[in-house]
Amino acid sequence: MSVARPAAYRLSASPPPRRLGAVRRTVLGLGAAATACATAFATAPAGAQGAGAAPSVARPPVAAFATPFATPFATPASPHVAGRATGRAIDSVADALDALPFRVGERLEYDVKIGPVRAGRGTMEVVGLERIRGRDALHLRLRLQGSALGFKVRYDLQSWVDPRSFVSLRHVQDQHEGWRGERTRRFELYPERATYAENGGEERPSVTAPLDEGSFVYWLRTVPLQVGDARAFDRYFRPDRNPVRVRVDRRETVKVPAGTFDALVLRPSIVAKGLFAEDRKAELWFSTDDRRVLVKLVTKLPVAGALTLELRDR
Repeated sequence: MSVARPAAYRLSASPPPRRLGAVRRTVLGLGAAATACATAFATAPAGAQGAGAAPSVARPPVAAFATPFATPFATPASPHVAGRATGRAIDSVADALDALPFRVGERLEYDVKIGPVRAGRGTMEVVGLERIRGRDALHLRLRLQGSALGFKVRYDLQSWVDPRSFVSLRHVQDQHEGWRGERTRRFELYPERATYAENGGEERPSVTAPLDEGSFVYWLRTVPLQVGDARAFDRYFRPDRNPVRVRVDRRETVKVPAGTFDALVLRPSIVAKGLFAEDRKAELWFSTDDRRVLVKLVTKLPVAGALTLELRDR
């Protein structure tokens, strides 16, 4: 069933020209990239190079990401996810950003409910392209807060991911739930040596393709899915909490303030505290269009029933 995309999150198909145009000029201006492109163009079959066409460069598989990406779901991959679903690295930042189903500047707004009561607001935002330890990183942010029935919640999950390999480089959590005190934690992730450090402490063992709670939600938007899929991923940055399990439970039409959507319903589970903890029985509704937007999220609270996010009109 195909449902038209509401204006609430209808975005331009191309990234903002000023910010990402600079990235393209920087990447394409590198001597190494120019040499590789020239070689690929020279060796391409006759007739494959249309006038003004950009050369195609073969990208070798990257062993570090072979496990999570090498076995795609049975559904054919869309153009946005074909590279990651086959385990191939994307060489340039500009190409990596173009391959994603979300763009710099995307901002999705949500109503937050605690139990049946509308309690606050939430956002999911692709903040921008920044530099982390000399690497380009997409800054992703998931925020929600609300108060109802004497119960308060606040989640602020920030993630910085390398768009070429989609691994986390930094993660900041700011959480408050119920009567618990505030808890802010900052993690530096080093995928090149499979370690992480918390709040400036000593490095601990991690995984080679780490993700955190926030970046996992965005990464799921890039994965081809179909009803009945059940997968386990060893990608959570704290290895003792792996595997992260994801099951595609059903496909259904869901109505939220932003409109009516055809959606796949996912059930993620992480052996950790937070929105997607095993005992929270979380469900996520992702639209089946090419943007794969998070339309709705429901997760249990220790008291006060369930916490619900619904995409709203702006």
